Amino acid sequence: MAKKKINFEQSLSELETLVEEMEQGDLSLEDALKHFEKGIGLTTECQQALQNAELKVQELVEKNGKILEKDFDLND
Repeated sequence: MAKKKINFEQSLSELETLVEEMEQGDLSLEDALKHFEKGIGLTTECQQALQNAELKVQELVEKNGKILEKDFDLND
């Protein structure tokens, strides 16, 4: 089975929706567990997409002859 391409923005939006629904506290235990399980999967997809993006940035920087020596940190 071919793995579908990850759409980071779509996965993140879906994750945010799941969290909002869970925070409302109106879900049954079974539905809350389904939301949690789906959220874990989406989190994994988002983390993988971010790691892939970081690797691509590193490749592009190195390809242009400049090596980035500091850690990739969005808080800078």
